[in-house]
Amino acid sequence: MFILCALRSARFGISRVFATQPTQFLHCSGARLIAADKELLIKLRKKTGYTFTNCKKALEKFDSDFQQAEAWLHQQAHKEGWSKASKLQGRKTKEGLIGLLHDGNSAVLVEVNCETDFVARNIKFRELVQLAGIATMEHCRAKQTNLTDYVKSSFVAEEVKKLKTSLDGRTLADQLALAIGNLGENMAIRRAAWVAVPSDWYIGAYVHGELPVDNPSLTKMTFGKYGGFVIYRALEQNAKEQLSDLGRRLGQHIVGMMPLSVGSVDDPPGDDSETKLLAQPFLLDPGTTVGQLLQTNGVSVLDFVRYECGEVIEAGENV
Repeated sequence: MFILCALRSARFGISRVFATQPTQFLHCSGARLIAADKELLIKLRKKTGYTFTNCKKALEKFDSDFQQAEAWLHQQAHKEGWSKASKLQGRKTKEGLIGLLHDGNSAVLVEVNCETDFVARNIKFRELVQLAGIATMEHCRAKQTNLTDYVKSSFVAEEVKKLKTSLDGRTLADQLALAIGNLGENMAIRRAAWVAVPSDWYIGAYVHGELPVDNPSLTKMTFGKYGGFVIYRALEQNAKEQLSDLGRRLGQHIVGMMPLSVGSVDDPPGDDSETKLLAQPFLLDPGTTVGQLLQTNGVSVLDFVRYECGEVIEAGENV
């Protein structure tokens, strides 16, 4: 049924009668349309992480075509990110996170910096750290075949940024620009280290100041301000659970006591003995040296890596 509406102009004495659609139909249709648009907007916002304003603008620009809107948002963020990256380049990045990715017989440590601790705790920033860790791991996987000894690689900033991500094929430099455009702070991918060991060796890993995992997308990685891993092997038969627990405690010691080298149990006491891992009093039992702890447990430590977010790296130092 249509409703007849009469409009009369008092000034000109003209009357017009026209038909309109039922008011109930108009109300229901409009409500469904608004609900659908809102649902699409929320979906786009959740998937891309960009602001509601930009997501709304993208959907309006492409008549609610989700794929075109998403592609345009990434394109704009990429363009604006590079622009912001160049403008913010001189600003100091003393905050950030260490990311640890431990997968079976291989592990990666990465450091990504930003300007404030507030941004360091942002999910988008942690996703960038995770992308850097995964890209490093995937790049190094080819070196893991038929290992008879451990393999360790270190990467400086420019090397890490050239790595491509499996997410969309972009380089980490591109992903960095996107994050800068999205979060509005200067950021820097500083370094990465990767290690792989034979199947009967072990990697002990530890992160201090660990952030809670509050998003399912971040479960692959552990984040904190300090991180380290230690490479070790058993000299005699030990339970794997015992060895795994020992590896975590060794990692905790390395993060806390900051050794510079492994050293040897035969090293004579001297001024530099406190910087050698085996000569240091064990963090969790100061009455025992690390070397004595390892002998008691029938374990040999081969190498380790320690990262501290924002630490000063001496020229020529292995990062």
